[in-house]
Amino acid sequence: MMIYKILRAGEWAQLRAHGESAGAPVDVADGFVHFSTAPQLPETLRRHFAGEAGLHLIACDADALGDALRWEPSRGGALFPHLYRVLRLSDVRFDRPVALDADGTHDTGPLA
Repeated sequence: MMIYKILRAGEWAQLRAHGESAGAPVDVADGFVHFSTAPQLPETLRRHFAGEAGLHLIACDADALGDALRWEPSRGGALFPHLYRVLRLSDVRFDRPVALDADGTHDTGPLA
């Protein structure tokens, strides 16, 4: 199963440059890297990145992250994937920019 992380341009550049990242400031503050499943992704974008341009979507294989990945209740009691270690560039299965439509909504394109 693929899980997804939205990164701002600087966060994506840092991951590419250093090969690993503790994530966004919210991830560092919470002590884990926040991910979303495909169904959770639109609401994550709406709540936390509304109208923001320059975003990047990365996909990681949940099984490949091993025991460092935990499924924990969050928004509305839904289980969200949380990574309790640094995110490594080698974890990324694919990546792409997130388009910002004229109406201010994000389009990740197909996730398959």
